[in-house]
Amino acid sequence: MTAALEGASCKNWAHQSSSKRSSSVSTGATSAAASPSSLGSHRVPALQGLVGDDFRHPLDQQNTALLRALPGLESLARNLMGPAAEQVLLLENMGTSVKVGPDQLPSLYGLLTDAASILQMEPPDLYVRQDPSPNAYTLAIAGRKPFIVVHTALLELLSLAEVQAVIAHELGHLKCDHGVWLTAANVLALGTVSLLPLVSGAVEEGLMRWLRAAELTCDRAALLVAQDSRVVVSALMKLAGGSPAIAHELNIDAFLRQARSYDEATSSPLGWYLRNAQTRALSHPLPVLRAREIDRWAQSGQYRGLLARGSAAAGTVS
Repeated sequence: MTAALEGASCKNWAHQSSSKRSSSVSTGATSAAASPSSLGSHRVPALQGLVGDDFRHPLDQQNTALLRALPGLESLARNLMGPAAEQVLLLENMGTSVKVGPDQLPSLYGLLTDAASILQMEPPDLYVRQDPSPNAYTLAIAGRKPFIVVHTALLELLSLAEVQAVIAHELGHLKCDHGVWLTAANVLALGTVSLLPLVSGAVEEGLMRWLRAAELTCDRAALLVAQDSRVVVSALMKLAGGSPAIAHELNIDAFLRQARSYDEATSSPLGWYLRNAQTRALSHPLPVLRAREIDRWAQSGQYRGLLARGSAAAGTVS
C-alpha cells in the first residue's frame, strides 16, 4: 500500500557553453511537434530482460537490506497511508491536472511510452500539473495503476531529452519496486506524519538515507533511457541553479569540475563530517554528487554491458 510523493526527480542539465550550444538541449517548453525519434536513432530501443537489480546502486542495495532486517518496519511502511488518504491523493491529482494520452499532449505521451519500452515495463499514467516549482513525483497506490505527475515549470525549464530523463527517473522507482520505502521516507520528508514513537530516530534517519540512495538508482534509469550522461548532468545542473532565461549559458563540463572540487573540499575528516551534516536531513543527494555519480557510472563496464546486451538483443550495433 503505497502513495509515494517523491521530490524533484532529477536536477537540471546544462549546455556545453553559451557559444557552443548542443542541438540536443534547449530551454523552451516541450514542443507538441517533437517525438522520441527526434532524440536520436543511435539509442538502444529496448533493454531486453532488464530488471531493477541490473542497475540498482550499491547504496540502494545496502540500505534496503538494512531496512528489511528491522522487524515490523516493512509492515509499518505499508500501512502508513490508509485507503482514505490514498483516495484523497488520487482524486486530488485527477481533479487538478491534465492526463496525458495519445490525443492529449501526445509529445509527452510519446516520451513516456518510449522510456517505458527501453526500461521494459508497462507505462504508468502521466499527468501535467500547473505549478511554478520544477518538480515531478510518482504515486503508486495499492490496487491502482501508478502514475507520474510533472509540473509545468519543469517542462518550461528542460529540453525534450531532459524531460524524458525526468520521466525515466520516475519510472525507475516503479521498476525497482521502491514504493513501500518511498512512502515511508517521503512521509518523513514532508513532515506530514512522525513515525515516533513507533520507531527510533535512528530508523527515521535510515529511511532518509535509503531515499537518497534510491535517487542514485533512479538517476541510472534516467541514463539508461537517455543513453547520454550529458543529458542527465545537464538536467541536474538546471534544477540546481538554472532558469529558462540563463539556461543557454550553463556549462556541463564546468559543473562536473565543480563536483570534483566539492569532492576535494570534503576529502578531509572535517570536510567529510560537514558533508554528512549537510546531507543528513535531505531527501535527495546534493546535485553535484548526483552529477558525479552518473558521470562515473556512464563510464562503467556495468552500464556499457547493459547497453551492449540490449543492442545485441535488438540486432543493432552499439
